[in-house]
Amino acid sequence: MFATLARALSQATRAEVDTEELKIVAIFCGAGLLLSLLAVMAFGLSLGAEPF
Repeated sequence: MFATLARALSQATRAEVDTEELKIVAIFCGAGLLLSLLAVMAFGLSLGAEPF
């Protein structure tokens, strides 16, 4: 999957894309998503005027 994505990006941008860099970015994005979901589950999702 990462090889196909890297090939598509390199053809679209005409730049060399490394699959290892894509894996690292995907891991950090996944970790950030997991942490934000855990924070929402722990503290609740309040979008009102309470924090201000």
